[in-house]
Amino acid sequence: MGTVYKRGDIWWIKYHRNGRQYFESTKSHLKGVADNFLKQREGEIAQGKLPGIQFDKVLFNNLLADLLKDYSVNERKSEKHVKIVTDHLKSFFDGWRATDIGTSAINAYIEKRRTEGAANGTINRELAALKRMYSLGKKHVPPKVRDIPSITMLEEHNVRKGFFEHQQFLDLRSKLPAHLYGPVTFGYKYGFRKSEILGLTWGHIDREAWTLRLESEDTKNEEPRTVYLDMECRQIIDILWANRKNLPAVTPLVFTNRSGGLITDFRKSWATACKEAKIGPKLFHDLRRTAVRNMVRAGIPEKVAMAISGHKTRSVFDRYNIVSDDDLKKATDRIAEQTVTPDRYRAVTVLDFETKKKSKKCP
Repeated sequence: MGTVYKRGDIWWIKYHRNGRQYFESTKSHLKGVADNFLKQREGEIAQGKLPGIQFDKVLFNNLLADLLKDYSVNERKSEKHVKIVTDHLKSFFDGWRATDIGTSAINAYIEKRRTEGAANGTINRELAALKRMYSLGKKHVPPKVRDIPSITMLEEHNVRKGFFEHQQFLDLRSKLPAHLYGPVTFGYKYGFRKSEILGLTWGHIDREAWTLRLESEDTKNEEPRTVYLDMECRQIIDILWANRKNLPAVTPLVFTNRSGGLITDFRKSWATACKEAKIGPKLFHDLRRTAVRNMVRAGIPEKVAMAISGHKTRSVFDRYNIVSDDDLKKATDRIAEQTVTPDRYRAVTVLDFETKKKSKKCP
């Protein structure tokens, strides 16, 4: 049995679990509060739970450290990204006890991030990281948290709008430096991510079967994929293969800058090309969205299109399958073609406004 006792004006409780003594301050000068607090702790022990004092010692910082360690130990590719995401959480919850982060605190965090201009999607990534921290804490042996706070994700209005019409792509490509001709073509054709394209080596290319193979370590979703190169991409590969000996430095990279090194930041060249092509501001990632739309338009099964572009989930793929005004117009034309009534079966409906009766006349 536990006991309550006073230290100065504050009541404390003492209880036992597995032969170990625990001492906790109730932070109250009322004995009734201390009695209820003691009953709560004894009830937890009777149910086989760890006493709350264990969880009260765990800070947000402890959970954050465990999350970052989990990414590091498992060599997750998004380790760098999660550090950026959790920096915002740390700036708000630094030093907080894990047990104090509940609905009110999370709502306060959301409001703060909104006043800072963060989009709902950005805030959701941060809330997902927070939820992951508590999930790891609960799975820890012994557990570091008893409960995972209820975290409701915000509604995201993130339908992607940026894409290229074919002529826009051709105009842009004609204005870009020669060493970017290949990367933008592969992005437009297959919807590869920029990092996947710029990291391609000759080991990824089979010039006999004309395939491009990305291994699991080369892709964001850690799933390998293979694509067959079309004639234009084969010609690009042939030219680069023939010219590789003329590069200033030996490199395994397929696409290189003028010095034969890795292509890194080309935002300035990209912005200049967009301006000269008179297509407005565009992103390299718009090529990925365009590739998805083009594949669907071409009648390629969605499962195959997802395998080519590397989309793991249908929800993300759907956001990239952009519908333009031209798509809607073509759909209307097709509906009209399918639903028009042949002339010999067409009937004209006449409404007599005096009798309010309909009659049909055949032409």
